[in-house]
Amino acid sequence: MAERNSGLLKGFHGRRLPEPARPAGYAVLCERYGLAVPMPPRLAATGGRHRRVETTDWLILTPRHQPADSLAGQLEFALKWEGVNLGVLRALFEAVPAAEVREVVLAKPTGAYARRVWFLYEWLTQRTLDVPNPGDVRAVHVVDAKHHYTLSRGRKSSRHKVVDNLPGDRRFCPLVRRTEGLDALAQRGLREQAREVMGRTHPDVLERAAAFLLLNDSRASFNIEGERPSRDRAQRWGQAIAQAGTVPLTVEELERLQRIVIGDDRFVKLGLRAEGGFVGEHDRHTHEPLPDHISARPEDLRSLMEGMASYAERAVEGGMDPVAAAAAVSFGFVYAHPFEDGNGRLHRWLIHHVLAEAQYNPPGMIFPISAVILRWLHEYRQVLESYSKPLLPYIEWRATPIGNTEVLNDTADYYRYFDATRHAEFLYRCVAETIDRDLPEEVGFLESYDRFVAGVHRMVDMPARTVQHLHGFLAQNGGRLSQRARTGEFAALTDDEVTTIEQLYAEHFMERDAT
Repeated sequence: MAERNSGLLKGFHGRRLPEPARPAGYAVLCERYGLAVPMPPRLAATGGRHRRVETTDWLILTPRHQPADSLAGQLEFALKWEGVNLGVLRALFEAVPAAEVREVVLAKPTGAYARRVWFLYEWLTQRTLDVPNPGDVRAVHVVDAKHHYTLSRGRKSSRHKVVDNLPGDRRFCPLVRRTEGLDALAQRGLREQAREVMGRTHPDVLERAAAFLLLNDSRASFNIEGERPSRDRAQRWGQAIAQAGTVPLTVEELERLQRIVIGDDRFVKLGLRAEGGFVGEHDRHTHEPLPDHISARPEDLRSLMEGMASYAERAVEGGMDPVAAAAAVSFGFVYAHPFEDGNGRLHRWLIHHVLAEAQYNPPGMIFPISAVILRWLHEYRQVLESYSKPLLPYIEWRATPIGNTEVLNDTADYYRYFDATRHAEFLYRCVAETIDRDLPEEVGFLESYDRFVAGVHRMVDMPARTVQHLHGFLAQNGGRLSQRARTGEFAALTDDEVTTIEQLYAEHFMERDAT
């Protein structure tokens, strides 16, 4: 619990404060009303000093920002300084009588924050408040773009005098907070940078690079799950990745893609789960589940999946940052875990789908996100756990006779409204890595390989497959042709030719790799 010092706290619910302060906003609302939701990743408080302090976990404002200790005061503080947290607000509006929310709105009927509360209450609960028209006032955005990535083109609600710029509907609407790191990546112009690389590359090289990166992403997506697919299976999934963004996202389309992913469905029930699901192990003695993550209830899956499809479409049409939108949809999918198998690969396919729909990646080219995730697998798992781990205590469940889990409480909102900030930060860095490293490296390799082949052909007439084998032998042996190769497949080469070929390899590959 909290540690106190002259009325200020040193910690709150196990989270240390950077300096003694009084929690405010969502922190107070969660504690006061006993809301059964994970605490927001970043909380707010007011300190004892006249300075602002910001950390990953806390925003500490000055004493003059201390809100009135009432529902209205804490709500206005939260919306003003922390932005919209749909998960907390949904739980709050279920815990607080409608009459009290109505009083909050009527106290300042033309106020921007009161109108936001009014809209969000009705949007989240589907219950109508008896509130008169606020009159001739300027419409305000429901979500302040200073706090979150939102739609740049929202829909006006004349009843509330607000612009609904939420990226999703009430079935599925994770939000991404603005952070310095995210804004810096968003302002780098990664989309334009990728097109610049393509613009200065020969079309033939680009086509070959795109094919390699596509197959590499497909293989990596299987490898992340601990699978080693055959070339045919990897190519089939690569073709599915290449088609991402070309057809509307629906539950039926996801089910079709699952059939491609699974291949052999003799031991897997295809389609949306009809039973519970979890990620974790089983006790070796009792065979009871030991979950690290518990999936959404089967009865909530169709609504969640349809909400994700709506989110993807609305975010793209409304001009939301494509990477932030892709993170929200794809990680929301993997948390819901709608299928018995194939969820991880479909989760990563959704990244490609949203980016392609928004025309973020260059035409004909995919960013090999899965290859980067495979390199950063430990961090990827930490990102997944950043929400699933604190969520686990809020899910009531029991083991089933077949070693599965059955969820006992209503958990749908946990998968509808979560903070996707850390997920967007990770995905943005993955996209940047593909543009800074993977794309230039593959283009550079192919350009070097073409120069190497041209140099070999100036000396000797050699079929393309044989040149490929020659390059492979050199790559395996540090740029030198082994004695076995010289006396075997390449015995026809003279010593001078071998020396020249080794020099060619060093010039085009070893010197390049050293830079």
